[in-house]
Amino acid sequence: MLRRLFTAYAAGALAAGVASLVLWIAGRAELTAAIDVAIAPKLTWSWLAPRLVWGSLWALAFPFVRPRRMSAVRKGLLLSLAPTAAQLFWFMPERHLGTLGQDLGTLTPAVVVLVNAVWGWVLGRVLAHVEGSDG
Repeated sequence: MLRRLFTAYAAGALAAGVASLVLWIAGRAELTAAIDVAIAPKLTWSWLAPRLVWGSLWALAFPFVRPRRMSAVRKGLLLSLAPTAAQLFWFMPERHLGTLGQDLGTLTPAVVVLVNAVWGWVLGRVLAHVEGSDG
């Protein structure tokens, strides 16, 4: 079990890095601005580090996602709903960005869901590869 937790933790950091790069590229390419969402982060260590840590911590729950007939990718996507809910209903309102981050734009929830889905998909793919399953 300890090996599975360590693997999930490492995969979570990798997945968070990929998802963060996707968000950074979307902001840099002004894709988020095109849909009137004010999310365009700068790629700095102070921005990236907390995302790597949170991605790793959320991934620790992966071994406990129980639907047995579900692929690793689907488990990752299912698990991605937890950090999505935390961001939209706790962290964004706590930072005075409105419920669901609406102060950043109407489509902010869609961006958050999409970026976290990237995290869950990468997490599932990496863990499927490590475990030798088809994903």
